[in-house]
Amino acid sequence: MAQKYTKPTYSATTPKPSILTDVKPTNAPVHFVFGKANYQLLAASVLIVAIGFVLMSGNTDIYSNTKIVLAPLVVLAGFGLAFYAILKKSAA
Repeated sequence: MAQKYTKPTYSATTPKPSILTDVKPTNAPVHFVFGKANYQLLAASVLIVAIGFVLMSGNTDIYSNTKIVLAPLVVLAGFGLAFYAILKKSAA
């Protein structure tokens, strides 16, 4: 059987609880998901991927070894470094 919802009653002597007044400010330090080393590795991986795409760009000599072999390997290395940066456990 379903129960009826009833509002809580407050008397005139007890103040109604408020969300804004019940919050106590704390000076606890903020903990980020990743550490500084993770963000540095992630930035380096973005740079490596960008370098790989620059190596891949251009409109002359489509079949050069730089565009077919080297640039995709550089891009994959950048993605691998990004994967490692995300999975690396931070020091703190």
